[in-house]
Amino acid sequence: MITKLDLRETLDIPVLENSTEVENFQNQTLRPILKLQNDHFVTLFESYAKRQKSDYDTLSGAKKRTFIEISLQKDMVLKNTFIGMTIGLFTSEELAVYAAQHKDYNRRIVTMIIERLKSHTQS
Repeated sequence: MITKLDLRETLDIPVLENSTEVENFQNQTLRPILKLQNDHFVTLFESYAKRQKSDYDTLSGAKKRTFIEISLQKDMVLKNTFIGMTIGLFTSEELAVYAAQHKDYNRRIVTMIIERLKSHTQS
């Protein structure tokens, strides 16, 4: 049986001695999940953007990046959807780690997703 861990790509991010537990979780758990879900994040956001802003496709790259940032900061439903898509791929152990510091992890998840979405816009 395939596990959630089997779905993720292994990223070569070294675990440093002075890394915090939060940094290690981000690099060993969050980044591989976000990479796995990247296409879904992009597709979902593009659908959202077209519903919210009918001229989204004609915006300049800079305006698209601003729209991405504002949308994920202000639209709680969108933000929570992306967070849910991420935590849904946690193992039970990872969920326990997440639950202990969920506010910090949510902030990191949203920040990384914003950067991923911005990288898909044209200049």
